[in-house]
Amino acid sequence: MNRRQLFAASVAGLSLFSAAAALALAPAATPGPVAFDRAAFEQAQAADKRILVDIWAPWCPTCRAQEPIISRVAAARGNEDLIVFRVHFDDQKAEVRRFGAQRQSTLIAYRGSRETARSVADTNPDRIAALVASTR
Repeated sequence: MNRRQLFAASVAGLSLFSAAAALALAPAATPGPVAFDRAAFEQAQAADKRILVDIWAPWCPTCRAQEPIISRVAAARGNEDLIVFRVHFDDQKAEVRRFGAQRQSTLIAYRGSRETARSVADTNPDRIAALVASTR
């Protein structure tokens, strides 16, 4: 290997190391809501995770109003471990019934398998934050 090749390999290696270090130091991105999956939900419950179930519909104006509030609350310090599952009100009727939800815009908080709070059609940021806090 000549000097040029050695220099190029060194620069490439340093760049790769720098990028890896930057990624390791960057704060973890808070994932957004995930589409409801019964197996994933039960696994999160079995692991005693903090869970928010969002029963929503794309045509629902209250659901649209809740969406940015839920995102902000989930991204807030201390909620990094919160898992938000979205249940589609129209397409997942069996799950909607299983949760006992009468309508879209229902939010249900869990700590593991224990339901800690529930709300319907609430768009108040403080009350939604309190609902999430009940999972601690």
